[in-house]
Amino acid sequence: MAVNILIIEDESAIARFLELELTHEGYAVDKAADGREGLAMALARPYGLVLLDVMLPGLNGLEVLRRFRAESDVPVILLTARDAVMDKVSGLDMGANDYITKPFSIEELLARIRAVLRAGTAAEKRTAVLRCGKLSLDPARHAAAYGDVPLQLTYKEFSLLQTLLENRDIVQTRDMLLEKVWGYDYAGETNVVDVYIRYLRQKIDAPFGVKLIHTVRGMGYVIKGDGP
Repeated sequence: MAVNILIIEDESAIARFLELELTHEGYAVDKAADGREGLAMALARPYGLVLLDVMLPGLNGLEVLRRFRAESDVPVILLTARDAVMDKVSGLDMGANDYITKPFSIEELLARIRAVLRAGTAAEKRTAVLRCGKLSLDPARHAAAYGDVPLQLTYKEFSLLQTLLENRDIVQTRDMLLEKVWGYDYAGETNVVDVYIRYLRQKIDAPFGVKLIHTVRGMGYVIKGDGP
């Protein structure tokens, strides 16, 4: 069965181009030209993926994403003409699975769509509660805690911690984490893994006085140890 993709894009030429290319690849496609219409459509039908422009009339793409993520885990790829790091970080933290900056090649977009859909299929199989000492993570409930204290993690922080716990005591290189967490052969800022590792340490290691996330110099990162 063809995957249904919703394109939320106000530039009609781009939307039509994407519709033609995706249809040619075997996807079923719907389109919306503004944020409010797109959000309503995204919540009304069981789409497999949403392509969401950031600059939209009605509601901007980030607000659409915020409201959509409150009700759905359907994969979202942001389309943006902006190249500002904060736009990308905001989108990822709100739950976007990927982003691509205009202008882009259709081949790259198709590759990212395939990667996001593959990652989504794999994620459906990952349901067991993961633990390391007092640290626990429940993928099914999208909840993490240290002891009885809930952890407030962004979407990407949660995904990174989940990947580390799934590979407990096994060193993960930066490239491996980029592929597993960001869902493709990441070609953006090369220090994004280091940045998010620091975020996790600030929320887990530092406040609880433990050292669970270890740096393996010249290789990458590993989570290990039972904690106090």
